Amino acid sequence: MTKRGVIGLTREERPAFLATFFGWGLDGFDYMIYTLVIVSLLKAFHLSTAQGGIIGSTTLFVSALGGIIAGTVSDKIGRVKTLAFAIIVYSVFTALSGLATSYGELLVFRAFEGLGFGGEWAVGAVLIAETVSSEKRGKVLGFVQGSWALGWGLAVILSLVLTSILPANLVWRLMFIFGLLPAILVVFVLKKVKEPDAWKKALSKEEAHQGISFWKIFQNGLLRRTVFASLLAVGVQSGYYAIFTWLPTYLKTARHLSIVGSGGYLFVIIAGSFLGYVLSGYINDWIGRKATFALYSIFSGLIVLLYTHFQISNSLMLVLSFPLGFFASGIFSGFGPFLAELFPTEARGAGQGFVYNFGRGIAAFAPAAVGFLAQKYGLAGGISIFGPAAYVLCLIALFFLPETKGTELSPSETVSSRGNDFSA
Repeated sequence: MTKRGVIGLTREERPAFLATFFGWGLDGFDYMIYTLVIVSLLKAFHLSTAQGGIIGSTTLFVSALGGIIAGTVSDKIGRVKTLAFAIIVYSVFTALSGLATSYGELLVFRAFEGLGFGGEWAVGAVLIAETVSSEKRGKVLGFVQGSWALGWGLAVILSLVLTSILPANLVWRLMFIFGLLPAILVVFVLKKVKEPDAWKKALSKEEAHQGISFWKIFQNGLLRRTVFASLLAVGVQSGYYAIFTWLPTYLKTARHLSIVGSGGYLFVIIAGSFLGYVLSGYINDWIGRKATFALYSIFSGLIVLLYTHFQISNSLMLVLSFPLGFFASGIFSGFGPFLAELFPTEARGAGQGFVYNFGRGIAAFAPAAVGFLAQKYGLAGGISIFGPAAYVLCLIALFFLPETKGTELSPSETVSSRGNDFSA
């Protein structure tokens, strides 16, 4: 009997897992670089916090478009080719950000980075969801999602190393240039990873060739799922980006922690995030998708409020950093299995791409809004406004969505077979 490891992957499933695991991890590495160099960028280009927030929001907003486009394209040309292209785009434009000579150039490069950044998750999540069986889909996607924390940790380590040996005006440029690393992954993706059988069988069916998959998610059979799953994505990502885009800056400016001190807090959060991602996958397979989202939403809102709104000591902040990462990050592990199970194969890429990235597009305004509010109320005030309200929205959206635990991703299931979601 062949050993399958902790999450029970077969030989056929491992290439897709490795591609999505490292793809999402390096995606996190590339994106989180920006959050670590905001302070240096503000000084280098003489920017306000509002302008810094606009760059972050632009990346997220364009990433929403990238996810929608990539998801829809993957329904036609395949998951693997689309994934490889997305990785190349976000890698190249992250590296180009390190060569920017003006605010305008940096804004453009970060926008194109977002295009690939959004596309990678949308396609990668569908690829792995269609490759593994339903009984382990949650935990496998939990491990994939957990790679984001590893990528984030790698970015923090790189920041600490470069900061200790180089001047700040070189550190941020080299950080971005190192973002080219994920492009190496494309060679593996194209050579080793195969298209899921579910997609290949759906493509061979006549209905898979009728129309663009994007429009199918707005038909009556899927419209309700699309609407409320999108609201769920808005809530989760607004809460996350409101705090984590500005967290390093908050620790340095509001809490007056050094780069080494704030790095310690970030590592505690990252450790909590990784464990939160992984355990969330197991919890999703245990108690179901909706109950897991609800549990993580409630605790995320409470901890964000404690972390930013109340006058607590730095020691207590360090303690709270672990559950902050655990819940606010771990909640994302549910999206991969839940969204894949909400939509049929011929519209899965479009559905998953639109829902997750519509949420990201709306949440893109959170960093900019926090940046504007910070000019009057401080970073803590801006963050504490967005967080709890966002997670309340999650709970409302969940009430109108079905439980999907145990759903098999059969290519024979079509939009019409799901019935009218708005019926009683």
